[in-house]
Amino acid sequence: MGPTLVLQDVLIHPGSSISELTARTGLPQSYASESVARLRDRGMVETSPDPTDGRRTLVRTSRKHLRNVNRKGAVSVDAALANALHEKDPSELQSILDSLSDLVERLRPSDPGRVAQQLKAARGGVT
Repeated sequence: MGPTLVLQDVLIHPGSSISELTARTGLPQSYASESVARLRDRGMVETSPDPTDGRRTLVRTSRKHLRNVNRKGAVSVDAALANALHEKDPSELQSILDSLSDLVERLRPSDPGRVAQQLKAARGGVT
């Protein structure tokens, strides 16, 4: 759970120090540092020394991770659902898609939030 919480915080607050992550997430400093190291090893975040204070480490989401999220998000929903549901009947799949579209419209937030804004920026402003 720690790495997920850290990644969410880094998406919202890119360029944060470990101590800032710790303060916002409530995680112990050692666990936040360990989570950052695990995310860095997986290529999801990048770390760099703070240019104003070399003792601090700054963390941001890696471009590679944002590209991966964008790439995975580019898969056709129809194809992904058909594959996940093992649905072969086109009319049944269309019925499922129609129901999900209705649900999306009912649940769509009026403000997509910072994560969606960062993903849009990573796509070059294309939604």
